[in-house]
Formats: sequence, C-alpha cells, structure tokens
Amino acid sequence: MTFRKLLAVSAALCLTLGAALPAQAAQALRNLVAIEGVRDNPLVGYGLVVGLNGSGDSTQVKFSSQSVINMLKQFGVKVPDGTDAKSKNVATVMVSAVFPPGYRKGQSIDVVVSSMGDAKSLRGGALLLTPLRAADGEVYALAQGNVVVGGFSAQGKSGSSITVNTPTSGRIPSGANIEREIPSDFNTKPTVRLSLRHPHFETAINIVNSINKRFGDIATASDATSVDVVAPANPTQRVAFMAKLEAMNVDVGEDAPKVVFNSRTGTVVIAEGLRVRAAAVTHGSLKVVISESTKVSQPNALAGGQTVASPQSQVTADQGPAQMFKWPAGAKLQSIIDVVNSLGATPDDIMAILQALDQAGAIEGELVVI
Repeated sequence: MTFRKLLAVSAALCLTLGAALPAQAAQALRNLVAIEGVRDNPLVGYGLVVGLNGSGDSTQVKFSSQSVINMLKQFGVKVPDGTDAKSKNVATVMVSAVFPPGYRKGQSIDVVVSSMGDAKSLRGGALLLTPLRAADGEVYALAQGNVVVGGFSAQGKSGSSITVNTPTSGRIPSGANIEREIPSDFNTKPTVRLSLRHPHFETAINIVNSINKRFGDIATASDATSVDVVAPANPTQRVAFMAKLEAMNVDVGEDAPKVVFNSRTGTVVIAEGLRVRAAAVTHGSLKVVISESTKVSQPNALAGGQTVASPQSQVTADQGPAQMFKWPAGAKLQSIIDVVNSLGATPDDIMAILQALDQAGAIEGELVVI
C-alpha cells in the first residue's frame, strides 16, 4: 500500500469513528480505570527442554552442557570433572508467565517457553520442572509440560533451509501451578483507589460525580490520575460493590486533538477534530546521489608494470523545487489530507512539515511521535 493510500485510509477511519461516536462518549468504568493492588505480576524462570530430535543447543553453547550437568547431579548422577555433556536433544530456555490478580494455590496459569541458546526448534520437546520467581526472588509457581510450538524449521544436507513462524518459542497451556499466593491489601484498606488509564481532570471529576450520585459522598479525587472510593469492610460486600462500580457508565473527558506519527513505519493518523491556523509552508527536498566505480589500469605486457585498480567516486546533488501551500485558518482534517496528497509527500516530508507547523503554533492540537 502506498503512503498516499495509507494516509487516505487513516483519514477515512478517523472520519468514520468520529461520525459513529459522540465527542464525549460514555464508557464502562472498568475500561477507564485500574484498581490499585489488583494487577498482574510477571514471573520468570530458567529451565531445560528435553526430547528434541537433534534440534537443541549445539556444542558451542557452553552453559547448556553445564545446566545438564547440574540437573544430573540433582538426581544423584555422578558426572566426572571436566566432562562436557553434549546433547543436541536439550535446549536451555527462559520460561515466563503472568500471575493474575487474586489467584490461589493450586490454580494453573499458561507459560511461554523461549529458547536461550542456538536451538533450531523446540517442537516435540518437554519442559522439565522449572521454578518461576517474581521480582522479589521468591518462587510462586512451578512449570512443567509439553511445549506447543506454532512454527517449524527444516534443513537439508546442502544447507538450504525453511523456517515458518518462530519454532524457537512455544507455550504450555496451564503449564504452571501456583504454589504461593501474592499478598494484597485490597480487602484490608478502608478505601479503594481507582487509577485512570489515561489521566484526565474532566474524566476524574466525572467518575467522582457518577459514584457520589449513585452511592452517596464516598468518592474523592486529589488529582487527574486517581480517585479514592470508600468501600465496604466486609469482603463479600466489597466484591459486590466493586462489580457494580465497574459496570457504571461514565462520560469521558474530551482530549485535545492529536496527530500521531510513527517514525518507523511512516504511518500518520490525524484526529477528526484537528484544526490548523492560517499557515504557509514551503518545503523542498535535497537529493544526494553517490555512485562508486572502479577503474582498472592495465600496463603493457612487456612494460613490467603492475595492474592498478583505483576507485572512482561521483557525487551529485539535486535540490528539488520548493513547493508552497497554504492552509486557511480553521481548516479541518479533510483539508489537511487533500493538501498533503496533492503534494505526493513522503513520510519524511510529512514529519518535517508537521514538526514545523507544531513549532510555529499552527496546529491546534498535540503532535505525538512514536
């Protein structure tokens, strides 16, 4: 898809969404806030995947053989000093998982298994018992099971190979059991703090007003990022209260229109409500071409000289014609799209123009570069 088509699609999408939604659409409170103390916690561990059909770590991965030796010693297998436990059926892996809020001992969670060495594939392998630790260093879960891999890799004797997706990473559904619970003060604190996913003063005060209108004066906001709510002390009543709270519809505050530019892909998304002040822009491009060639000087056969190869460089610069265009005051999205498309501008040109307009104060919104 060309840049012009991509820009037009982005504009059409923004216009469609803008027509479908009101400026201040009401959303369920659960979509606007996160409850403090009720969040996911990452777990990580180091382990071994065995049973690979020659697609494991090569002999060049020294820590792989050392890990195998340490594992064998735990089972009482005596390995002579200096022995290099070489096995292409074993791969060293990092195991990661997410501990959901409120999970108890005995519940299971999914794990992701990723190769750490130079294994070609984890297909057909089984993860050995691996402890999963949190940031505090404590073990909260134990992982083990057969690895499910979505990709594959194959290689012929000539060295030609084919790889589909990522065969060095897989999952084990319900592959880890919770062994220790993560403590939470959700049921002990007198208040529950609601942290806004997108801090906004108007949204925060709308949340306070909606809660107080339904439950009485129990909600307060100290800033644009959080709202404190007095909750019932009884655990069952608190859970029921939070369920009602999350289902409430709250009006969302209107944000300033934004222009979002992805510097890696060149994608530009312009909010429907964006306006620009009167501005004239001149933008020309400088094209520099450097060509390299090699000139070979071949002496006469009887002269006794040597063949000399010397590089030849040619540098040319072409200053493209500058183009001037003007945006009238109060121009909206469609006007901007039309002007940009008429120029046939590249992503770099668009970024330069947007930055210049932003610095000049001509954009009545926020320029965001990601």
